[in-house]
Amino acid sequence: MMVEKIDHLGIAVRSIAAARKFYEEVLGLVCEKEEVVATQKVRTAFFTVGDIHIELLEPTSDDSPLAAFLEKKGEGFHHIAYRTDNIDAQLAAARDHGCKLINETPVAGAGGKKVGFLHPKSTFGVLTEFCE
Repeated sequence: MMVEKIDHLGIAVRSIAAARKFYEEVLGLVCEKEEVVATQKVRTAFFTVGDIHIELLEPTSDDSPLAAFLEKKGEGFHHIAYRTDNIDAQLAAARDHGCKLINETPVAGAGGKKVGFLHPKSTFGVLTEFCE
């Protein structure tokens, strides 16, 4: 089990269409794909900067955890995702070290990846994602 690299940074937005204008017109980035992730109740859009992806996240329903995040904290940084070579072992190790897991087992994420989240209360205030 090993964290290999930062996979992506998640940015919560109310509208991907509105946010894309900034990323494309101001930063000159190209949106590589948009996708709805039904298990997370979000729409995503991905951009690449060097080796790291930027993931824009827009809620697809009012009961989405992301909708609650936006209501409480507003738009902005949402999470950091680390790529791992063994997500099951990574989640187990985090749990064994006292981290509160949002996902006890991996769930389906964007791009067909398996993902699992750690609660920010046990990661110094940063929602942390493992992806494989």
